[in-house]
Amino acid sequence: GADITVTGHTDTRGSTSDNDALSMRRAQEIKQLLVGRGFPSDHIEAMGRGERELATPTADEVVEPRNRRVVIVVR
Repeated sequence: GADITVTGHTDTRGSTSDNDALSMRRAQEIKQLLVGRGFPSDHIEAMGRGERELATPTADEVVEPRNRRVVIVVR
């Protein structure tokens, strides 16, 4: 029984609220993919961080594909 955290991220293009929603959708999609592969749903937490934790720091409204990601942590 591992616990899994799936965290979605975005770049800085768009509004904070739109990026929060987008990052959550990304995390939810990966969670559903994992559940479809047999991982128990109640052991997976999905969350969105929007543009709060950039992998590559940029100014606002900058398109940076490396910031558009999902991080999966298994504990």
